[in-house]
Amino acid sequence: MEVIFPVYALIIFFIFNMLTLKFCLKLEMNQAKQSTVFRFINICVLILLVSSYVKIMNAIV
Repeated sequence: MEVIFPVYALIIFFIFNMLTLKFCLKLEMNQAKQSTVFRFINICVLILLVSSYVKIMNAIV
């Protein structure tokens, strides 16, 4: 599980960043606004991934 979850997390980050990029390009945001949007979404995804990892590890034990 320690090997599978980080790979899964990287795939999730890649997918969300691609979707965020498409969203920013569609709305024609400036660079400063894009960095704020990317930071916010990446932090939210990181929180979700960490909490799901903790939940999975607690369920295994």
